[in-house]
Amino acid sequence: MALLTPLPFVTRVSAIEFDARSLNMPDEVEVIRGLRGVYFDTTSASFVDGEQGRLIYRGYNIHDLAENSTAEETFYLLMYGQLPTTSELAAFDKKLKGSREIPDEVISVIRLVQNAHPMDVLRTAISALAGTDPSADITDMSVEGSRDKGIRLTAQAPTIVAYHHRIRQGLEPIGPRADLSHAANFLHMLTGTEPTEDESGLMDTDFVLHAEHGANASAFSARVTAGTQADVHAAITAAIATLKGPSHGGAAEEVMKMAMEIGEESAAEKYVSDVLGSGGRIMGFGHRVYKAEDPRARHLRARCQKLGEERGDPKWFRILSRVAEAMEPYKARGIHVNVDFWAGSIYHLLGLPEDIFVSIFALGRIPGWTLQVTEQLDNNILIRPLLKYEGPEDMEYVPIHQR
Repeated sequence: MALLTPLPFVTRVSAIEFDARSLNMPDEVEVIRGLRGVYFDTTSASFVDGEQGRLIYRGYNIHDLAENSTAEETFYLLMYGQLPTTSELAAFDKKLKGSREIPDEVISVIRLVQNAHPMDVLRTAISALAGTDPSADITDMSVEGSRDKGIRLTAQAPTIVAYHHRIRQGLEPIGPRADLSHAANFLHMLTGTEPTEDESGLMDTDFVLHAEHGANASAFSARVTAGTQADVHAAITAAIATLKGPSHGGAAEEVMKMAMEIGEESAAEKYVSDVLGSGGRIMGFGHRVYKAEDPRARHLRARCQKLGEERGDPKWFRILSRVAEAMEPYKARGIHVNVDFWAGSIYHLLGLPEDIFVSIFALGRIPGWTLQVTEQLDNNILIRPLLKYEGPEDMEYVPIHQR
C-alpha cells in the first residue's frame, strides 16, 4: 500500500506572545477567519483530498471500504487503527451488541424531552448517559478508557434515536436484538419490522461513508472539548450540538424537501434555473473541501436507484437525477454532488422521517468522533487560539447614576 505524501503545514500563522496586561496587538498579525486552511495538528485518522476527490480511512480508500467492508469492521478500523482479524471482529461485535441497552433513567429523559428536535434529544440523552456509564471512573481520559466509552456510545446512540421516534408517536420502544447487525438492529428498533438484507445493507454502507471526515466542525468541537480534559460524553455531546447546525449537517433533509418541492421530473431544470437565478443554492451540491466529486456520493447513487425501483417509487431518483444533470455546467467551478444528495432519498424510501436524517448522520459519525478524541488525548494540548482585538481602549468608566 502506497504511503500518503504528507501535506505541507500552512505557515501563514506565526506564534505570537500576547501579554494580557497590554492591548498592544502586533500589526502584522494575519487573521484567518474560520481557521480556513490552517493545520492545527497531525493525524492518522483520515485524509480528505479535496482536489482529487479522495477519502482515506487509516490508509484505506473509501471505495474499497464501501464495497467490501461492514460498519462494524470499519468502526474497528477507525478506533483501533487496523482491520480486524475474524476473532477481533467477533469480540468487537459482541461488545457493541452487549452495549445497546440504555438505562431506565435515560429513557425517562427521552420521554421528558420527546417534543424536542431529534438532535436535541440525542444530545441530551448522550449527556445523561455520562451519569450512568458503567466505567469505574467517568472522568477517565486515558486513550483506552475513552475508546471503550466511545464504543458504548456507538452502540447506545441508535437505541436513543429509535426509542425517541417511537415514544413521540405514542408507541412503546422496541428493544435491541443481539442477533442483528448494527445497521439492521437500528432499522428494526425504528420501524418494528426486520429489514431485508438490501435495506440493512444500505444503512450499513451509509454508516461506513459517514464514519469519519477529518477536522470538520463537529470533529473540531470534539477535539476542543477533549483538549480541556472533559470526559468523552462531553466531547461527543459537543460534536452532536455542532452537527445540528445546517451549515454542517442537515443537507440530506433539505435535499428531500427540495425534491418534494420540485414534485415532477419535468420541473427539475426550471427549478434549478429559478433558484440559481435568484441567488439561491441547490442543496446537496458543493463541499467546503471537495473541488472534485465527493467520493462517497457514487456509492449511494446506484443504491438509491435500485431501492426506488424495488419499492415501486422511482420518482425521487428520477427527479434528483434531472437536478444533477441541470447542475452539470457547474462542475467546471468545482461544484459537484455530495454524499447528502442521495442519502436523503434513500432515508425517505426506507420510510424514515425527515427530521431524523441528521441524527442518522450522527450515528455513523460517533466512531470517527471517538477516534478524534482519542487521537487528541494521545498527545493532548489545550486548543486555545487568539482573537485580534479591534475594539476601543482606555474607556473612562462612568458611574451608573451619571450615565
